[in-house]
Amino acid sequence: MSKKPADSTASADLPLPHADRPIASAPGHWVLARAGKRVLRPGGAALSAAMLSHAGLAGADVVELAPGLGRTAAEIIKDHPASYTAIDRDPDAARRVAAVVGDLGTVRQGEAADTGLDEASADVVVGEAMLTMQGDKGKAAIVAEAARVLRPGGRYAIHELGVTPDDIDEEYYTQLRRDLARSIHVNARPMTAAAWKGLMEDAGLVVDWVDTAPMALLKVGRNIRDEGLGGFLRIARNVAADKALRRRVQEMAATFKRYEKDMVGIALVAHKPAA
Repeated sequence: MSKKPADSTASADLPLPHADRPIASAPGHWVLARAGKRVLRPGGAALSAAMLSHAGLAGADVVELAPGLGRTAAEIIKDHPASYTAIDRDPDAARRVAAVVGDLGTVRQGEAADTGLDEASADVVVGEAMLTMQGDKGKAAIVAEAARVLRPGGRYAIHELGVTPDDIDEEYYTQLRRDLARSIHVNARPMTAAAWKGLMEDAGLVVDWVDTAPMALLKVGRNIRDEGLGGFLRIARNVAADKALRRRVQEMAATFKRYEKDMVGIALVAHKPAA
């Protein structure tokens, strides 16, 4: 692999996914990206960093599914994997990640549930804030594909949106999902920690590590920590200057506030046992 360092700012001038859609109807995470937000993970950058540290990236063949803006890709590259391959269905996202990793990795346009990668070709598979957007069948198909691509002993690391507690009232949980989907314009299906763990186990994986963090995606303190003070001020200026953007962000913030005690960012690392 080339020693040329990746540049996490290299994609700044490339179009964002869904940039042609009105702010009023675009998916919430891409609306936040338009505002200037770069850490789009429910548990924040610290939970992502903890997840990656448990995944064992150094010297590994790493596959990232749906890498989005390439923020995590840049962090993976810093750990000097043997190889990095990203799979993203969105051509704009794929181009942005390719600009971030440069000649230190490969980016392919494709489906997370059908990557086209060889069986047992990866040591680590990473996916963040993408399984939440799938229904039960979609989640299972993607996790099965990750398990297929992993070598025995390989690790699958995910960072997603969770709900708590494990015995959350079903009617209340249904209302939470409906309100969240209505707010972010994506049919998000967050799950309890027990359900996320069960999803991995159903694919034959063994969960080694689980951690959570508050779902504080739009909290001031989290944004200053994740984006830096300059980044936070840039986001604030962008939101203040655009009425449609401000309305969407306020709608999402109200939903997140309503359910803040019920939602968390959750990260898991599981391994594929030997046959």
